[in-house]
Amino acid sequence: MSMRTRCAPPCSRSRRDALRRIAGAGAVVAMPSLAAGASSGAIERTIPASGEALPAVGLGTWQSFDIGTGDAQRAAAREVLRRFAQAGGRVVDSSPMYGNSEQVVGELSQELGLGERLFLATKVWTSGRDAGIAQMEESFRRMRTKRMDLMQVHNLLDAATHLKTLREWKHSGRVRYIGLTHYHRGAYADMQRWLERDKPDFMQINYSLGEREAERRLLPLAAERGVAVLINRPFGKGALLSAVRGRPVPEWAKEIDATSWAQVLLKWILGHPAVTCVIPATRNPQHLLDNMAAATGRLPDPAMRKRIAQYFAAL
Repeated sequence: MSMRTRCAPPCSRSRRDALRRIAGAGAVVAMPSLAAGASSGAIERTIPASGEALPAVGLGTWQSFDIGTGDAQRAAAREVLRRFAQAGGRVVDSSPMYGNSEQVVGELSQELGLGERLFLATKVWTSGRDAGIAQMEESFRRMRTKRMDLMQVHNLLDAATHLKTLREWKHSGRVRYIGLTHYHRGAYADMQRWLERDKPDFMQINYSLGEREAERRLLPLAAERGVAVLINRPFGKGALLSAVRGRPVPEWAKEIDATSWAQVLLKWILGHPAVTCVIPATRNPQHLLDNMAAATGRLPDPAMRKRIAQYFAAL
């Protein structure tokens, strides 16, 4: 869910150089390793409940897609979604909490003719069965779909009520998967209890080098219970990128095929075997390409993940 903060020189120069190597002159066309999806070598992870494969880098929409009809912002969001799909991306995560984001995703995906190519995920964020049903029906309308790939209970709000509805909807085919979300460690004990007693298809939580608490119990428990994991706030609301602003990417980043700090941070997350997909948010087409490149090449092994963590801890 985190949005990217801009780097100041010389970070921005090195980042532009890296993006030129990735995107060349023609953006997505110059990314054959991602354009063809699974067959191209892009990193994918499977959903334990079904075995379905998903690209390891998705797209969040918090703030980035909460926009009006202004030409510049809408054009940028449209280009991000176009490049995302052309690069093999599928998971697009939203919520009624995110202002206009659901509506923008629905309108742009329809304009671009993406149809069934995207894996649409959103949330229910209210209390009560009737209110939940009404809100979810509105999300279907706004996102221009008759079947939602993933419907999640946002921040565990009235989870018992909504999960009952969602189990009925999954049985009838209205939703394909159901999940639970949160963004704060203060809710981890509650999330743990839900995973232990209910086993949703997905859990979405915050996890990054700046917020590592999930790796103590929730990530191992998800792996143990066969629950897919979406990761929000991968850049710690931009704080992690701010911490390395002006610093060149170290030589050791080449060992995991990373050419930018964003890729280092995303690859560190994907190096955890319990993580299914990370969903950074952006409305910047170049940042989108940078993020997608994290789903190619090598991922850090435990030793490299420790090395990366030590580097950031020393900043």
